[in-house]
Amino acid sequence: MFIGIDLGTTSVKTILIDEEGTTWGTVSEPVAVSRPRPGWSEQDPEHWWAAVAKTLDGLKAAHPAAMAAVRGIGLSGHMHGATLLDAQDRVLRPAILWNDGRSADECLDIEASFPEARAVTGNIAMPGFTAPKLAWVRRHEPEIFAQVAKVLLPKDFVRLRLIGDYVSDMSDSAGTYWLDVGRRDWSDALLAATGLDRSHMPRLAEGTEATGRLKPDLAARWGMTTAPVVAGGAGDNAASACGIGAVTPGSAFLSLGTSGVLFVSNARFSPNTAGAVHAFCHALPQTWHQMGVILSATDSLNWLARILDAPAPTLAGALGASVAAPSDVMFLPYLSGERTPWNDAAARGVFVGLSQSTERTALTQAVLEGVGFAFRDCLRVLEEAGTAVTRAFAVGGGSNSPLWLKIMASILNRPLDLGADADVGAALGAARLAMAAALGGDPVRFMPPPAIKATIEPDPALVPAYAEAYERYRALYPLARAAVPAR
Repeated sequence: MFIGIDLGTTSVKTILIDEEGTTWGTVSEPVAVSRPRPGWSEQDPEHWWAAVAKTLDGLKAAHPAAMAAVRGIGLSGHMHGATLLDAQDRVLRPAILWNDGRSADECLDIEASFPEARAVTGNIAMPGFTAPKLAWVRRHEPEIFAQVAKVLLPKDFVRLRLIGDYVSDMSDSAGTYWLDVGRRDWSDALLAATGLDRSHMPRLAEGTEATGRLKPDLAARWGMTTAPVVAGGAGDNAASACGIGAVTPGSAFLSLGTSGVLFVSNARFSPNTAGAVHAFCHALPQTWHQMGVILSATDSLNWLARILDAPAPTLAGALGASVAAPSDVMFLPYLSGERTPWNDAAARGVFVGLSQSTERTALTQAVLEGVGFAFRDCLRVLEEAGTAVTRAFAVGGGSNSPLWLKIMASILNRPLDLGADADVGAALGAARLAMAAALGGDPVRFMPPPAIKATIEPDPALVPAYAEAYERYRALYPLARAAVPAR
């Protein structure tokens, strides 16, 4: 038996599977996000650990015999978060999350101090990454920075509680802006640019490696006969790729979750920073991937639901099973800033085309389409980087909406596949990495793609209309950005 733990932005999901990949149980626990200022996003790391422990307690209560046979645990989590510990492993401040935009100035400082940074990391320095967050703390909270003994990513804080050691995997560490992504090692120059060195970093492991064993007291708590190995694991997107089987060159998935990701697996390090494409290590050895990322995907619909005081499924359901044409209203989904292709933490959301007759159905459709156009931006810059995306698996909470997927497929003019297994995703990918760490051998054999239960084809009648609307969408950002006050 094997366990996959996915530390999501709003919840922890833990899955229990057997060696054939059959799911025995899943348990989820919510975690809260704090937004102390506009553009800021933080969490208490102790809440992560409490939620993880509660999910494992739940699996123990529901499946004691299966839990006794667990041989491996895999970890996944939201990337880029800065978890700061002192010499006694005490948390020094709330973790600064991936969608926090406070460190834009520090990004410029890092690249100015080390001009080769983009070539080494394969990425533009962005406020979402971990290194600029530490530079911000160094500048604005020097008394905290002076106490920092270790910097851990969110899932690696959970690992510390599980095994008592500081370890991170390549895929998650590639999102810190401290990793030499081609060499798969820490960059001393980039660490120095933020006043740190290797002593502040965890040791590095591949996602398929065993990084240690579960502490004996925890193994006893969860009824495990032998303390299982804990795999290196992966950042959430690479873990989702493992869960969907996107581990061979050219395989792709589209994640319609809190954030949005268009992910493509690569055989080699393929940086292209001109369109803010991410080039990261994959969770498997000597494998890399590219991503286009938007920061507010389902979060955009959830925001609208809060504003209109109506559940998101109700809003989407009011549109019916299909749309006849693009909405007269257009929406920029930059509620938490923007990643690909503009790399602008100060960008904000905009509605355009409102009139006295605009109803909430038009707003809802505009939000669904705006997220789709943001994905079209990601597809465009991936293609400009020489990467072909002919189809993709659709995952994430938004993929439960047939209408949203139909809109998305028509905007992208690409078929989107849905897996027959409801558990595909980061937690399953983490469990598969646990299997690879515990059993050894070629890790690809543990990560087959799921059977396809449905394929959402583009609507031929909508494709040209959305292509025209997308060109109007592309013209909006420069106009909207000019109207955003300086911060």
